[in-house]
Amino acid sequence: MVDVAANLAAVRARIAAAAARAGRSPDDVTLIAVAKTKPAALVQAAVAAGVRDIGENYVQEGLAKRAAVPGAARWHLIGPLQRNKAARALDGFELIHTVDNRTLGETLARHAATRGAPARLLLEVNVGGEASKHGVAPDALPSLLEHLRDPYLSIEGLMTIPPPGSSEVARRCFRHLRALRDAVGLRELSMGMTDDFEIAIEEGATMVRVGRAIFGAR
Repeated sequence: MVDVAANLAAVRARIAAAAARAGRSPDDVTLIAVAKTKPAALVQAAVAAGVRDIGENYVQEGLAKRAAVPGAARWHLIGPLQRNKAARALDGFELIHTVDNRTLGETLARHAATRGAPARLLLEVNVGGEASKHGVAPDALPSLLEHLRDPYLSIEGLMTIPPPGSSEVARRCFRHLRALRDAVGLRELSMGMTDDFEIAIEEGATMVRVGRAIFGAR
């Protein structure tokens, strides 16, 4: 059995310690509990223990789980989004972290316009330059932002996943993303997962996406 409440307490303590090292308040860091492949019962346990933000990688799984979990949690789509699922993503997720191209952004804007409310999103940046990863190239970010100026798109920040490797590799990527965020004048930085969220907080993360440390291994 996974003791979600105890795991959450440990993660929150680590968030607080990392924030203190950086001279920040832990209240400035949103903990997103990533529930990919986990049953709704564990998500409900997390909500009961005070989690207010849930992350899912897949639209269909997230929608089904949200319907099964009562409460006022905010749901985040943190996995790649296909254009043909954009409308459903807007139905079930308050924030989409993984927009990385003009076509997807325009599709979201079109569906958001029919709803009469802007789509809230982050732009995913491939700061590590990995061919296997999604994300806009750092030097193409300003152009993408310009193309996605639309009253029905609320672009709130940037997101990244660093390449696997040492903590210093992760730290360099997080610093790069923060510099990009500052340069374009956005607020949110979604970066850091179970293995590196403390480094991400030290480097300015405003959102960390933690799954394994809360719900156990997949």
